[in-house]
Amino acid sequence: MTMALDETQLLDTQRAFDSVAADYDGPRGNNELIQRMRLTLWDTVRDAVPPGSRLLDLGCGTGIDAAEFARQGHHVVATDWSPEMVARTRARADEAGLMSRVQAMHVGIHQLDRLDDRFDAVYSNFGPLNCAPDLRVVAAECERLLRPGGMLVFSVIGRICPWEVGYYALKGRIKRATVRAARGATAVGMNRHTIWTYYYLPREFYRAFADHFSLESYRALSLFMPPPYLVDVYRRHRERFERLGRLDDRYGALPLLRDMGDHFLIVMRRR
Repeated sequence: MTMALDETQLLDTQRAFDSVAADYDGPRGNNELIQRMRLTLWDTVRDAVPPGSRLLDLGCGTGIDAAEFARQGHHVVATDWSPEMVARTRARADEAGLMSRVQAMHVGIHQLDRLDDRFDAVYSNFGPLNCAPDLRVVAAECERLLRPGGMLVFSVIGRICPWEVGYYALKGRIKRATVRAARGATAVGMNRHTIWTYYYLPREFYRAFADHFSLESYRALSLFMPPPYLVDVYRRHRERFERLGRLDDRYGALPLLRDMGDHFLIVMRRR
């Protein structure tokens, strides 16, 4: 049985994201490979929820997703554990004239009991749920906050990333190559801070939600395509990797293959 994160570890993660908020829209948080994965979540949410829906964003970052869905006509409550990220989301919404459709709140995923609202869908992009102390609590809160039949669309950092294993193994960095195999919370460095992260196989992740949600689908993200932190490798061989990206699109939802990749995209429906 894994131990839940304590308050110190939660604050470590908060400080790490606070420290990068100012430049997170640059290569660290929004390069071409990240945007490619982002579009997959956008398309999935578009297909899963009706126009004019009320959406909850868990771990909104700088608000790129929230702003996009607001432009599409949805109303978004955008939450994040990092107050600096929340400030960036508010600034983005204000600059885009979307303040009437985006409400940014400093609420961590472990604090969803502070929300008292009803939503048509909940989404989370690029792994905020990997930092949640207890997924079963998150699942119960999502059930409380969602209308019957409401959807969850989550992009989650996976446990098996062939690119990562191969890339770092060839460099002789075996510990880095196998970091996702760890059970329980793992310390991941960012900007001289620590993010406490859990890694999941899709079925491991779904087990925490199974009492409240039915599994609709899941697929791999960045399986054949390099993970976003290898964007410099991608840029040197862009045409070759774009062909690999088409393999992601075609085969990423197949059995076995969908259990691998830098992230997986999982869709669930409230029972």
